[in-house]
Amino acid sequence: MIWAGVGVAALLRAFTGFGFALAAVPVFSMFMVPADVVVLTASLSLVMGLISVRAWWGVHDSREILPLVLLAWMGTALGAFLLTAMSAAHFQLLAGLTVLSACLVIILSRPAAPLRNRPLTLSAGLLSGLMNGALAMPGPPMIVYALLTEFDPLRSRALLLMFFTVSSLLALCSYAVAGLVGWQSLQVALVALPALYPGDWLGNRLFLKYGGVFYRRVAVLALALMGIAVIVRAL
Repeated sequence: MIWAGVGVAALLRAFTGFGFALAAVPVFSMFMVPADVVVLTASLSLVMGLISVRAWWGVHDSREILPLVLLAWMGTALGAFLLTAMSAAHFQLLAGLTVLSACLVIILSRPAAPLRNRPLTLSAGLLSGLMNGALAMPGPPMIVYALLTEFDPLRSRALLLMFFTVSSLLALCSYAVAGLVGWQSLQVALVALPALYPGDWLGNRLFLKYGGVFYRRVAVLALALMGIAVIVRAL
């Protein structure tokens, strides 16, 4: 079950540039406790970012990313401690609602021209950090930010891949400080690693061939179905 979730999540992230945590967390939360879910998701997200480094390295200036990373670090630290107060049902419900909200934003966010302003950047970084620490799901705020500020699919994808790689590292550090990282969670991450590579390979191949036309539709459909499934289970 873990391999199936990892494979689908890796394919989705490689194809769209986002979505690993959005796809993996709802699936994992069906049969794992919240602490194990977020540690596993952050660990695999970091590995995904490292094996796809050629897709995002050097595409964006570090000065563009630094404000996002700093705010995300602050939000991640706070979100990690909020996680300890959640029940399994609340965790599943929040994860599912987050996925559906992200789908709605992706469908509706089509501005006429790219937006560039500091409040948008700071808000995206902080909100992404909070969701990263609490749910290991930094995606929705950053997906919105990328769609509003980058219209080129290659640059948008690179921005998301780079930010999520850094976010997963920050999340793991925060979870370690909060005492959530243990030997068992690391064992599960190691066992899950083999499922990353076929999903990543296939997703990259599909992006090169169909990414410009179908990636938004595929992402929205897959995430909506997962979000609905987890909400039904939580209720």
